[in-house]
Amino acid sequence: MQIEAIFAYVVPLVFIWAIYLPARKRLEVRAVAKLAASTEAGLLEPASLHPIIDRAKCIGCASCVRICHEGDILGLIDGKSELVEPSRCIGHGACNAVCPADAITLVFGTARRGVDIPNVYPNFETNVPGIFIAGELGGMGLVRNAIEQGRQAIDSVRMVNGIDIPGVLDVVIVGCGPSGFSASLAALQHKLRFVTLEQDTLGGTVAQFPRGKLVMTAPFTLPLAGTFNFSELSKEELIAFFESIVEKTGLEINAGERVETVTREGNLFEVKSTRATYKTRTVLLTIGRRGTPRKLGVPGENQPKVVYRMIDPEQYRGQHVLVVGGGDSALEAACEIADQPGTTVNLSHRSESFSRAKLKNRERVKQAQEAGRLNVMFSSSVKCIGVDEVEVNWNGEVRSFSNDAVIVCVGGILPTPFLESMGIQVETKYGTR
Repeated sequence: MQIEAIFAYVVPLVFIWAIYLPARKRLEVRAVAKLAASTEAGLLEPASLHPIIDRAKCIGCASCVRICHEGDILGLIDGKSELVEPSRCIGHGACNAVCPADAITLVFGTARRGVDIPNVYPNFETNVPGIFIAGELGGMGLVRNAIEQGRQAIDSVRMVNGIDIPGVLDVVIVGCGPSGFSASLAALQHKLRFVTLEQDTLGGTVAQFPRGKLVMTAPFTLPLAGTFNFSELSKEELIAFFESIVEKTGLEINAGERVETVTREGNLFEVKSTRATYKTRTVLLTIGRRGTPRKLGVPGENQPKVVYRMIDPEQYRGQHVLVVGGGDSALEAACEIADQPGTTVNLSHRSESFSRAKLKNRERVKQAQEAGRLNVMFSSSVKCIGVDEVEVNWNGEVRSFSNDAVIVCVGGILPTPFLESMGIQVETKYGTR
């Protein structure tokens, strides 16, 4: 009877382990292969917020591996979690939230590549009391995270002493991308006196994305509107969704109004825009990180044919186009234009690989290149932009290409002068919070 009881317990355990151990070994082999491929391709630099794992604390439970919305970004190697595809990490932070051993820390930048981040406390307030930052400007570029931060920042604004001063706004919200839109709805929900200023249109930076670009990959919650479980939304669908909420809630947005200065006056701030001057107790900046588009600084760049974002690929049909950059925006622009009939597309990137682009975009470029619709020039730089041609230094040789349009997608310059004019400190992060 005792032997039978032992068999009743031991046999199922042996069976379970016989299945579990080989499966776990296969996952480790795949993780090792992915890390080796990332290393060989030079794709080891995360674009923004990303996890670092303390192997001494990691218990190898794989919770972080399973929770990642982007696929096999993390993997188990030698029984410990490791970032195996760093360049694909988009910083949603779910891995940190589910780790039971507190082995994961989310950081900005790496030892080799620093990221400029304004100094912001956990309540979203900067080193200047009364000025808050939420969303992409603070390093959180994921739409869902930006939406959540906008709502939380308003909760912090409500706690500031001096809210409800007669004749003074409670908060001026600068920017109406996902974070600013969420913050505006939260301010409306809590009956704050506020104004939302957006230099462009509703959606902010999102509205400037290429046509059809997917911008949502996870559920999100908006004040006054509820929780929405969209698995994917295009740029156009997200903006239309925002517009429907504006219509239902009566939210007012001052589109086309750019902030010029923010000046402290005692415990208040004076915000001057291109249209008016506002007195406010607090300011919430949700303006994004791009600020001014980064330029190439080459002769001929001031021509009308040179732009810094691609909105509609169809306008380039039948043209010779040069796209400059190696991030997702550049790759997406190059592929969208290459799909247009009669186009000739060159893609110039100064590095040896697309280390900061998502896998799906790199694969799309490879397919377009193999189909002969796209010419990729690694280790290249634009030397001169002429009226009908461009000169590119490619592997030490200057080559000339016919050209009708140039799209520069090399990021933007952080609005550091604007931040510093308010007294906000900016720090370069090298693998730190």
